[in-house]
Amino acid sequence: MADNQQIEMVGMNRSAYLRVLAFFLAPAVLIYTLFSVYPLLATIFDSLYLRHEGGALTFNGLGNFQTLLTDETWSKPFWNALRNNLIFFIIHMCVQNPVGLALAALLSLKQLAFRNTYRTLIFMPTMLSVVIIGFIWQLILSPLWGIWKMGLNAVGLGVLFGPYLGQEHTALITISLISVWQFVGIPMILIYTALLAIPDELVDAATVDGLNQWQAFFHVKLPLIWPTIGLVSVLTFVANFNAFDLIYAMQGALAGPNFSTDIMGTLFYRTFFGNQLQLGDPTMGSTIATMMFVIILMGLLVYLYVIQRRIQRYSF
Repeated sequence: MADNQQIEMVGMNRSAYLRVLAFFLAPAVLIYTLFSVYPLLATIFDSLYLRHEGGALTFNGLGNFQTLLTDETWSKPFWNALRNNLIFFIIHMCVQNPVGLALAALLSLKQLAFRNTYRTLIFMPTMLSVVIIGFIWQLILSPLWGIWKMGLNAVGLGVLFGPYLGQEHTALITISLISVWQFVGIPMILIYTALLAIPDELVDAATVDGLNQWQAFFHVKLPLIWPTIGLVSVLTFVANFNAFDLIYAMQGALAGPNFSTDIMGTLFYRTFFGNQLQLGDPTMGSTIATMMFVIILMGLLVYLYVIQRRIQRYSF
């Protein structure tokens, strides 16, 4: 009899737990499904159809993807945008994240004066709108009245100045470095937080063993923050392949000059909504968006099943 009552109480507790869980999770699941899952599934579904001039849709399977990858009209801008996106990502990985790591290492030194002020100033551009950032840097780099030109002339390096945003071989690199300047505070803060979580006893023991601050960082702290560095890397990958706003704010939808700053985000925007050179094509725009999703998904799978497993084995 007591066992039956105990079983009933366990069943009631589990039922109450499930009701409470559903009560608190239902709003989040509903919002996530409405604004994330449904648009993603609708985009993938739309990429499988072909839209005719009258607005009618016919099932096309993977035909849109074949057109995007092989037809010269679509493949040339697609591969150009993908190549530019890879360059955009590589610059962030090779410049932004190492600089963020170095800044975090410096700010974690207790003997550094005004480190809280430095941290705030470095992170401040991250909180500004990309429209403001783009406008400010267009003024700074202007060949007519830009501060950059006057500064180089003042130190005798005026020969190095050029219309960086107006040349095909420098526009993408320039915008990438501007993006690095704006968002370097994010990896800095994440790595800085990870460094603060390291027990002081480990660093003190390394110091007693004869290591200086930099040796202690490379031999003690750095191995302990590899998971955070991996997280920063995958966040950089996802953010860069979703990038759109800074290039649109500085170079417009055409991502000039001559599409030299065109990335996947601007190509999708121009294809889906149209511009002065072409009409909008929602099905091909959905195809490009689906390809962006596939590329990001493949990058995440590589991180989770290759890099993350090695980090876990190294850590444990």
